Amino acid sequence: MLASQIAAATGGRLVGPDVTVDGASFDSRTTRSGQLFVPIVAARDGHGFVPAALEAGAAAYLTSREPVGGSAVVVNDTADALMELAAWARRQLDVPVVGVTGSVGKTSTKDLIASALGATRRVTANERSFNNEQGLPVTVLAASDDTEAVVLEMGMRGFGEIARLCRVAAPTVGVVTAVAASHTERVGGIEGVARAKRELVEALPPSGHAVLNGDDPRVAAMAAHTSATVVTYGRDVEGEVRVSRLVLDELARPTFRVDTPWGSARVRLRVSGAHMAANAAAAIAVVGVVEGDIAPAVDALASATVSGMRMEVRTAPSGALVVNDAYNANPDSMRAALDAVAGMQARRRFAVLGPMAELDDPGAGHARVRRDADERGIAIVAVGTDLYGIEPSDDPVAALGPLAAGDVVLVKASRVGGLESVAATLLSDDVR
Repeated sequence: MLASQIAAATGGRLVGPDVTVDGASFDSRTTRSGQLFVPIVAARDGHGFVPAALEAGAAAYLTSREPVGGSAVVVNDTADALMELAAWARRQLDVPVVGVTGSVGKTSTKDLIASALGATRRVTANERSFNNEQGLPVTVLAASDDTEAVVLEMGMRGFGEIARLCRVAAPTVGVVTAVAASHTERVGGIEGVARAKRELVEALPPSGHAVLNGDDPRVAAMAAHTSATVVTYGRDVEGEVRVSRLVLDELARPTFRVDTPWGSARVRLRVSGAHMAANAAAAIAVVGVVEGDIAPAVDALASATVSGMRMEVRTAPSGALVVNDAYNANPDSMRAALDAVAGMQARRRFAVLGPMAELDDPGAGHARVRRDADERGIAIVAVGTDLYGIEPSDDPVAALGPLAAGDVVLVKASRVGGLESVAATLLSDDVR
């Protein structure tokens, strides 16, 4: 892009040279040479980091303040301008755009879709969980001229957020993984979550495809709210993409059969958890509607990985297995992670669990997780909350006691828990 094109797309005013810009960043610490820097005004005013971004090599920047040199595009609101610019960039792309949302598994499903489509196409996808009104437009702007497909995770914390992301992304395929008790405090319960997630399928064009988890009744019901062609996937209901004969190895990595309109295959994954089979089925369904031939995708899934802190299994110096699933949590994702740990070969199983945030009934949600753990013979060490009915520990590593080969420890909480530090400690040489 030229800086003058950015000004035209955002209704802004160019001050300084009309330079070429390649991609965008809203974090001066990771800004690369040639990018557009977008200062976001939030708890901290990103305009204070414009000089650092220029020093890092930013070619230009958006600003709603007085320019401080270089090439600036002056706009009324930098966050709105970023969305407008990404919408303009999306209109330049004539490729499939896959939107992915859901209360559980959306990041892992996004990763698996990107790997599966990547077997035959050059794919641009969100880094980590860049799924909001800053991360998604930056991902769109990262798509190079030779991009052949874009995969975009879409998060939500309230009504209208996914609809707004869709106005930028204009998805041609929409994937909904699950509706669960996540962010229920903000949308009035689980039916509100379903309404908010449904915004993705409502935004699809008649020529598009809605890929829906048929095992989740609330997701399956979204078929009535889209003009797109509906493709369902799952294990428990008859759909276009069906998972069967699922078995887990000693690390709970699934192998299963998948039957689709584009053929059948045996799928083996290197990521842990039976729930990953459904995520992989969603990826195969996307490849089916985009490509038709699923064989290259099945091969690619055998070596596919997912973003960090999602069922990340590593062996500690003590010999114990540490399952770092600390990125986020709700009662349903907790149950899926506990199921995965219960499916691993082990003599003892533990779960270091922190708080689950933004639940409309936090007491009931945490109590359910406690019951799930007890039923699976998994001992809980609570951190940062007493809602599990267990006195929280200030030193969860010490509370676990000596660990050894044959022990498995799950570490999981909502982002506010920050339990990745516990996983890092367990994996350090200091704990043997």
